[in-house]
Amino acid sequence: MSREYFSADPSRPFADAVLVDGRTLYISGRIGLFAGTTKVPETMEEEAHLVMQDLQQVLAIAGMSLDDLVSLQVFASDVSLWERFNAVYRGYFKGQLPPRAFLGSGTLLFGARFELQGIAVKD
Repeated sequence: MSREYFSADPSRPFADAVLVDGRTLYISGRIGLFAGTTKVPETMEEEAHLVMQDLQQVLAIAGMSLDDLVSLQVFASDVSLWERFNAVYRGYFKGQLPPRAFLGSGTLLFGARFELQGIAVKD
């Protein structure tokens, strides 16, 4: 089994993703922070956009896109944000949405509202 690790910031105590056998990408938890900071946007919508854009960037590093997702977990500090998150989320997909869980998590790192973790597979 071959593994290729992707890390945007090697000082972090984890890899952003690992590609197994050149096909399956396991993506670490992603949160919507302003680039290069530990700051979460004031609005839920801006944070949702940032976390989706971050997810897209990790997928792109491995030569993939949101269309390659086969599973996604959304951890939410407040599940009442489900509908508002979905309003942003749906705008990132053109076709079929991947299987997904939306889980209440309690407090997230840096006061984030959302954390995404997923698996993608190259065709």
